[in-house]
Amino acid sequence: MQIFIPYLIRLMTKMCKTLLLSSEYYQNVSVGGFLSLFPQEEKVRTREMAVDSPAGVIIIATVLLHAVTTLVCGSDAVLKLERLIPPNHELGLTELRAFDSARHGRLLQSPVGGVVNFPVDGASDPFLVGLYYTKVKLGTPPREFNVQIDTGSDVLWVSCTSCNGCPKTSELQIQLSFFDPGVSSSASLVSCSDRRCYSNFQTESGCSPNNLCSYSFKYGDGSGTSGFYISDFMSFDTVITSTLAINSSAPFVFGCSNLQTGDLQRPRRAVDGIFGLGQGSLSVISQLAVQGLAPRVFSHCLKGDKSGGGIMVLGQIKRPDTVYTPLVPSQPHYNVNLQSIAVNGQILPIDPSVFTIATGDGTIIDTGTTLAYLPDEAYSPFIQAIANAVSQYGRPITYESYQCFEITAGDVDVFPEVSLSFAGGASMVLRPHAYLQIFSSSGSSIWCIGFQRMSHRRITILGDLVLKDKVVVYDLVRQRIGWAEYDCSLEVNVSASRGGRSKDVINTGQWRESGSESFNRSYYYLLQQLVFLLHLFARFL
Repeated sequence: MQIFIPYLIRLMTKMCKTLLLSSEYYQNVSVGGFLSLFPQEEKVRTREMAVDSPAGVIIIATVLLHAVTTLVCGSDAVLKLERLIPPNHELGLTELRAFDSARHGRLLQSPVGGVVNFPVDGASDPFLVGLYYTKVKLGTPPREFNVQIDTGSDVLWVSCTSCNGCPKTSELQIQLSFFDPGVSSSASLVSCSDRRCYSNFQTESGCSPNNLCSYSFKYGDGSGTSGFYISDFMSFDTVITSTLAINSSAPFVFGCSNLQTGDLQRPRRAVDGIFGLGQGSLSVISQLAVQGLAPRVFSHCLKGDKSGGGIMVLGQIKRPDTVYTPLVPSQPHYNVNLQSIAVNGQILPIDPSVFTIATGDGTIIDTGTTLAYLPDEAYSPFIQAIANAVSQYGRPITYESYQCFEITAGDVDVFPEVSLSFAGGASMVLRPHAYLQIFSSSGSSIWCIGFQRMSHRRITILGDLVLKDKVVVYDLVRQRIGWAEYDCSLEVNVSASRGGRSKDVINTGQWRESGSESFNRSYYYLLQQLVFLLHLFARFL
């Protein structure tokens, strides 16, 4: 026993030092820094913080760690400080400035300053998927939902457990989920008197008999959805640097759909909801930007091959060859000024006014649309110009309501290049693969034009057909949209600017899994170590 006591003292002394270091660090960094990621958490939540949340686990670990330190080691323990740079090691002025600069960067860096990253699934081929969707986590504890990426609408909504007409299965090989407000400990209903109830001009907001703020949407294909608004938490990945990504969350208002009609009811392309990225105050980009969690710019790069997928970030994907065109002001959609269409370098005889809001709905960029659409006045000369260019290689046919060409000599390269010219001098060049779909090949190839006729409205819609295989940047600060051709399977360089500062992050498209899992493992590892230490004290005391 006498031999064991000195060993126990040495052990406890060493553990005291470790505990004090850990306690001070997690008090000053983990709790203070982590809670700064949730600036409105105490104000919004109406119930106690969930124990299985990242903040909850770290707070519990810190409190217990500090208590054990005080009880076992006392409050007068002294820690030995050591110089980071030894006295006998001389540094030049340049090295000292570099050292201070790195330190200043750590002092000035916002704890949540980074790029919000969302994964992308789906594909543009209408005979495979015909849409791109992402994953979003809502509620406490967070639950994952697959939602279609849609720049043509303003609100994020998901199907709720009370939904009538919502599909139960999906042919996209995904498991459909339904949000249950009663299961989320942080969910609250938005009342009719809440100012957010009438803050979105695209929504037909109303008031239900039980004083809930309700909404109703009608889409261009005739489908629709209605429901009520919920305030809860959205969880997402924030990429801080090229080597660090963390889990973040923020209060968020979204729609709880209890009725769906039209194509939204069909299982073929069924998802859990819509990820609205419009300019309205309730859109994903607007709600996160107003909280300082994301810049007012977002980007996507949608892969055009059959495997699909891609990248979507709240930030600016930087490409030196990006060209920009201004947005048409005061429009609910992402309207741009299309000025002309050229086929094989020849500008088509189309009155430019058919593309403007002066005579119709103008030209809209919309990820929620699979194909592309032209008004009658533009569609006919466009199809005729392509038919003239390939007349010696095959014949025009109609295939499943598409305007197609059966090519007997040559391949897709016999089709001409198409160029769309926009205000500000920006051009979008479409090579044959960018506007054609191949539907059959048995001795001859049938190539169909993805542009469709819009007979009942004078509107031009540029959907996934032409947006794929490009970096597309929506800059809401400068009110412009830019694009550049790119292989969306490659790394991207993203810039997130807020408060006059800019930060670059590399390769965000691959960060969702590695970054989140590494952070989750870190705080669970902390809790495991704490339990181990407490177990040791219980045995020896």
